[in-house]
Amino acid sequence: MGYYKYVAALWKRPKQTQLAVLMKQRLIKWRREPTIVRVEKPTRINRARALGYKAKQGFVVVRVRVRKGGLNRPRPRSGRRPKRMGTGYAPHKSAQLIAEERAARKYPNLVVLGSYWVGEDGMYKWYEVVMVDPAHPVIKSDKERNWVCGFKKVLKK
Repeated sequence: MGYYKYVAALWKRPKQTQLAVLMKQRLIKWRREPTIVRVEKPTRINRARALGYKAKQGFVVVRVRVRKGGLNRPRPRSGRRPKRMGTGYAPHKSAQLIAEERAARKYPNLVVLGSYWVGEDGMYKWYEVVMVDPAHPVIKSDKERNWVCGFKKVLKK
């Protein structure tokens, strides 16, 4: 079995493997960080490489925190009819898609390649989003990855 198979096996059940203690420490640290954090290296190298990540210039990995549950907002103090309270909206999107959209909004010059789960606690889920800079000369000259350079980024607001 190669290295990536071992890493994948560890991440299948992170709370029951040797990863459990490390995950607990990471989650405690990640809770204190901002919602969107640029990361030096991917936490799950096997997943990042499967999505197209390479350890070269032009690739960026961002960790995004998404709150669990629906879009339950605090109830407004002022009076209004229940329909206009705005307390229970269903996002109709997965938490992973929301994380990718937030990362794309934070880094408008980058293109999202994909994302993967890295942890969750009772309140949040964390995803790492693999992004690439289509204007970077290293990406432009790479024959396997310069397909990204032709994209126009469209972000729905």
